[in-house]
Parts: sequence; structure tokens; C-alpha cells
Amino acid sequence: MTDALSQGSPLRGHQSSGAPGAASHLGSVPEADDSTASTASAALRIAIVGPTHPHKGGVAAHTTMLAHHLADAGHDVTLVSWAHLYPSKLHHADASVPDGLPEVPPFPRTIRALSWARPDTWVRAGRRLRDVDAILVVHVMPAVVPAHLALLRAAGAVPGLAGPRPQSVVVCHNVLPHEPHVGDARLMAALFARVDSVLVHSTDQARVAHDLGARRVSVADLPPHLPGGDPIARGPRPGPTRLLALGLIREYKGIDVLLRAMRSVPEVTLTIAGEIWGANRGVISRLASDPALAGRVEIRDGYVPADALAALLADHDVLALPYRSATASQNVILGHAHGLPVLASDIAPFSQQVVDGVNGLLVPPEDERALAGALRRLGDPDVRRRLAEGVQTPDLSGPWAHYLGTLEALSVDESVLLGDTGSYAVTPGPHSGDGPEDGVDDDDPHDGDGDGDDGGLDPGRGPVSRQARVVAGAARHAAGRVRRTVTRAVASRRPLVTLRPDDLPDWVLATDVLGEPDEADDARRLSRILGLPRSLDSVSAWAALGALAAILRVRDDGRRSAVIVDEGGTRSLLSRWARAVGFAPVEIDFTGSHPSVAALDVDTGSLDVIVRIHPSGCDADDVDHVLEQASWALRSGGLLVLTIPIGPRAAEGAVGPADVRGILARAHDLGFVLIGDLDGDVNARMREAASRARADDAAYGLVRLSLRRR
Repeated sequence: MTDALSQGSPLRGHQSSGAPGAASHLGSVPEADDSTASTASAALRIAIVGPTHPHKGGVAAHTTMLAHHLADAGHDVTLVSWAHLYPSKLHHADASVPDGLPEVPPFPRTIRALSWARPDTWVRAGRRLRDVDAILVVHVMPAVVPAHLALLRAAGAVPGLAGPRPQSVVVCHNVLPHEPHVGDARLMAALFARVDSVLVHSTDQARVAHDLGARRVSVADLPPHLPGGDPIARGPRPGPTRLLALGLIREYKGIDVLLRAMRSVPEVTLTIAGEIWGANRGVISRLASDPALAGRVEIRDGYVPADALAALLADHDVLALPYRSATASQNVILGHAHGLPVLASDIAPFSQQVVDGVNGLLVPPEDERALAGALRRLGDPDVRRRLAEGVQTPDLSGPWAHYLGTLEALSVDESVLLGDTGSYAVTPGPHSGDGPEDGVDDDDPHDGDGDGDDGGLDPGRGPVSRQARVVAGAARHAAGRVRRTVTRAVASRRPLVTLRPDDLPDWVLATDVLGEPDEADDARRLSRILGLPRSLDSVSAWAALGALAAILRVRDDGRRSAVIVDEGGTRSLLSRWARAVGFAPVEIDFTGSHPSVAALDVDTGSLDVIVRIHPSGCDADDVDHVLEQASWALRSGGLLVLTIPIGPRAAEGAVGPADVRGILARAHDLGFVLIGDLDGDVNARMREAASRARADDAAYGLVRLSLRRR
């Protein structure tokens, strides 16, 4: 795709008029005159990175409205989004809005510069954002963390860097997803360690973020962004009570509990309107076909467009939210905005939004008997009328003012606000939320964003004991976070390392064999002489130094613009060194039986460098797959650097000298050329390492292969 953020389009110098589309997307504008100078001085240049139309769901709608509200507040806002929707392997449901109908008004200054299949767009977009005041990254799912980290690093928005730089703020809808996977916590910890601050929407989520190492966490209610327009007048209607369950139907929303409770209460009907996710479809269909519910359950399986919501809500009496757990949901506010009382589980945030017996009913979660009792009460027309009269029009603007104030504070360097970069605190918003651990529903078009309670951490509003628990939890992690941050700050103050190809001695080879420990120690000592960040692992230093040499000699254009995908993960030494000399590598954790570049689903010929080296290198079982993936992911002239253990056949994962020749023959067939001479010193050193082997079931060396794609 064409990079929408053009090379010559800096963000510095933008002047906001308060209208979202007042300035060209990323072009410069004339200098402000004196009459507008005071307004401009208070404005921030903010880039929001996240989903927007044609993505659907609560997160995309919230991101878009956040851009609108920040622009209306006078800030210079650009929304950087994805050119394509979520890959199907990362998203269980259709992520696009049908027929292109937006759920909220699109933000005019939207740049769709990011592509899931093009890691180079992550880096290029980040480089164009180096001059903004703050980058707000909207977090949806852990699988997107590598893209966000690559963008933030390219923008220089990492803690500890000297001089002016963008502040990095993660707007975190779910710290961990509803359906967690192995590695999710590790990815989130990597993200939190590399940003200035995190905004969450409940105190429980703040605790989870602290447990994963977030250094500065703020809590603020998620403000409403209600789809559906104005309510439609509703008059009294005879007959059974009409319940409505709305949004993406997932197991934790407890619709199955509601259906079982309805079997003994004939006075109610239920409409289930929304996409039913996964195995829950079979459960709901089976329960709805129960003879006791015959004719009383209507299933409208599919996306509910925003312009159909008002009529749908007007056609029902009560909004049903029998959730097993929740963190934040705007469905109570949505129901009340349309005059409907709410039947909800007695859990936060519902317990703070519904006054039991006044504007709705609360029941214990997963309590079928209590739910049936509430349904019987709702069967009484007088009860329904009294509850409907108790519904008040919710405040839709006040929560946004509090939310924007919290984000504005986070968008300023913490040292300016606190005078001490070593301070760590949970920072509550004016209205702090509280809720169970499961998180916001990031996929639900009409659920997943809403207000939490009004207590939280503010000692003037919430219980002191709750504040004490959170502060105590933060204190347990403070010492470790301070040590880590001091280390990062000291390292980040070092100037960029100037390293040219001719600075590396001839004995640092792109293709080489490690057979003696002294050789690894020599590589580590050389890295210190060159001024590279310190490493305690000599073998990793040997592998990374040769890979860096190959990149500098083969793929560097002098501007450090090569797109490097490092499969060593977020602790990779090669990535640390590459950043130190000016590159912006994309770090991917290697997990499972296939290279993670395959999981990226990158476009053909889109990468400059793929690195797969010790300690996350290849072995005999996966090297062929790595070659195949790299053959189409690398552009012509692209570089693949990998390490493989060498040893006897009994050594698990190792290859022998003859096998290395077979690997190179396979690479040649796939269009690769070896950088180096296997028939010369390299081959001889493999034989020497074999002759020094002391065990017949362990590797005796490590071979580094650097291959250039023809």
C-alpha cells in the first residue's frame, strides 16, 4: 500500500481551529497570528492510533469519538488507523461495518497508514509522529502489541529519552482479553514497560496493569458514545413484558442463564439481537427451542446497525444484562437514554448505574432463581411503569470532560507535573470505575464502553480501604519498577551509537561458526568497545554482532531505514543493538511450531531483514519452514540471518556439517545466496568443532548463516 504519511509532512507547526477538519491531514499550515497565539499555546498535538470506521465495535466508536472530542477541545488531532480490518486469525467475528454505514461520524483527519501485513508501515508511521506532543495508543488485543511497540519506538516515544519527545499513553480497554491465550501477559508486560502511562477504566484493571509492570496508571470512567440517535416515543402496550438482549452475544453475558430462568415465567418474551459468537450459538439455539419457551424467544442473529437501534429499543420494555462478569459497559446508559429500565446482574459497573427498584432491578450473577423472581416482578405492568418513570436521562457530556482532562494530564511529561520522574502512582480520574477482572468487550458494537462506579480511588468519593488496597499493591511493585526504570533511563541517555560497516573488524563475519567459548567472549568485548549496550551472554553477543554486521554491510542505506523483523522477542539483544545505532526493529515473540513472521501474514516482498538467531534460533526441524517463509516475505536483496546448532545426530535439534550443505542447497532453490564462503574457513571450523566434541548427544557449536534473497 502507499504510505499515507508522506515523507515531507511533519506534524510540528499544526494550528487547530477547533474544527476537526480545519487543517490538512499532515501538511504544514501558516503561522498563527497574535490573536490566536494564546489559544494555540494551550493546544496539544495529539496522534491517536487505533481502529475506526469501517471497523465496527465499541472500541472503534470510542476511538473515533475521542478524536472528535479532543479536536473540539482545541487540540490538533490526527487519527492514525488501519488500512485493512483485523486479520481473521486475530478476530473471531466479521470486523467490518456492513454496507459501510458508520456507527459514529467519521473523523475527518483520519490517516489509514497502517497495514497488518506491512511492518514497514508501522515504522514509517511512527517516524512521522516524532514531533507530536503525545501518542495515544488504543489497545484492543495483545496480538497487536508488536505493531504498537514498533510504531512507538520509531516515534521516539519511549520512557527515559533525553530531550523533547512524544508522551506515550496506552488507552487500555482490556488489559487482558476475555479469552486469554498463552503469551498474552508477556506481551502486555512488554508494552507497559515501554510506555509512559496507561489509562484504564476500572480499579481492578489498574491492579492488573500494575501487576504487569505499568509504571503510571490512571483510572477514569469510559465516557458514553451512544449509537442509535434520539429515542423514539414509547407508549403503554398490553401483553407480556418484552425483554431485549443486545450486542455481541458471548458466554460471559449470561443469556443462557436468562433463558433457563424464563422457562418458569410465562409472562415475559425475549429478543436476542446481535452476533452470536462461537459455541454460544448452539447453546442458545438449544435453550430457545425448549417447549416451555415456544413462541417467546426471537433470535435476530447478526449485526444491528446503529440506525436500527432506536426503533429496536422502542419496541421493548426492559433491557436485559444478565452478565456473569463485566468491567465496563455502556448498555445501561444506552437503555436509560431510550427510557428503558434495566434488568442487570449485581456487579460493577451495573451496580453503580442501576438503582435497584428505582430505574431497574439487580440480581446476583448466575442466580437462576433470583433472576426468575425478578422476571415475575417485571410481569406486573405497574412495576414496569414505576421503573420506567424512575429512569433519568443520563449525562452524556460531563463524563467526557473528566475523561479528556485525564488524558490531557497524561499527555504532558510526568516530570513537568510531578517534578520527579521516579514517582509511581495510581492516578484516579474524577470518577474512577470499579469492576470485575474480565475487561471491556472490545468487539461488541453496542457494549464494551461505559462508566464504572463513582468511588474508586478518590478518598473524597470512594472507600478509604479500597484506596489503601491499591496503594499497597502499587508499593509492592514500586522498588522493582524504580530499579528497572533507572536502568532504562541511564541507557537511554546515551547518544546514538555511530557505527559504520568499516568500524567492524574483518573477523566479524556474516556467516560464521562458533566452536570455542573464547570466540564468543571476544565478540562481547568488541561490542563494549564499539559502545553497544551491555550484554552478559557471550553467545548471544556473538550471534547478534554478526547479524548486525550483515545488516550494516548488506541492507543499510545510511539512513537506517531497513525494516527489520526480529523473531527473538522483546528481550532480543540484536534489537537493542539495532536501536542503539538508529534502526527501528519490529520485535516478534517466537512461539509455537511456526515462525511468527507467518502469523504476521505479511505481504510478499515487504521486509528488508528477518533475523532468527540464538537464543531463539532455528533448529533442524524448523529451518526449512523459516526459509520458505522468508523467501516470499523478503524483498529482492533482503537479508535472512539465522543460527542453527551443530552437533551429532543424537543431539536434539542439531545439524551436522553435511546437513548445513543441504540447508544451503534448499536455500538456493528458494532464491537465496549465501553471504560468505562455506568451502573456506567456515567449513574447516565446523570440522574442528566436531573434533573437539565431548559428548555424542549434545551440540558442539553454533553456525550463523546470512542469506541474501536474489
